[in-house]
Amino acid sequence: MECVFTIALNFIGGLAAWTFVEYLIHAWLSHRFRTFATPLHQVHHDDPRRVFTIGAWMPVGASWLVGIAIWGLAPAMVFYSGMVAGFALYEFIHYRVHFRVPQNRLEAYLRERHLVHHYRAPDRCFGVTNALWDRIFASEIGNAEMRALRDDVKQTPPFAGPTNARMLFRFGGAAR
Repeated sequence: MECVFTIALNFIGGLAAWTFVEYLIHAWLSHRFRTFATPLHQVHHDDPRRVFTIGAWMPVGASWLVGIAIWGLAPAMVFYSGMVAGFALYEFIHYRVHFRVPQNRLEAYLRERHLVHHYRAPDRCFGVTNALWDRIFASEIGNAEMRALRDDVKQTPPFAGPTNARMLFRFGGAAR
């Protein structure tokens, strides 16, 4: 029983760590400082249909598979598995934010909050899956202003048509 508890704790720790990595990549590496991520992320801001992290999917998946093959369920791999799951959840949520009508209040909140970042406050609201790190690092917008901004973007229709995700299935081809 202790082993299952330890595995679960390590996995949940990885999920939680991912939320900080998500904030770090989005806020600091893509917006606050000019880094390798800035121009890649700008492409997504210019056209939100473009999946910013698409280049990370294969290396993350490959590193996870190699790690599991070598180390199995060692605590560090379980932790990393939680981070990879967090990344996958982030990708799923981010896709739904841009391409689907929300199915519940949580999805509506996350969608409106992220659209506020895209269309009203690009220097704020960096968390896509949560607002925790925005609150900690003071990049969150106050409640009254946020309600007004969310109302502004609430009626923004989801995108239709293709994304650049098909790039994953074309070896050697560039995303369009």
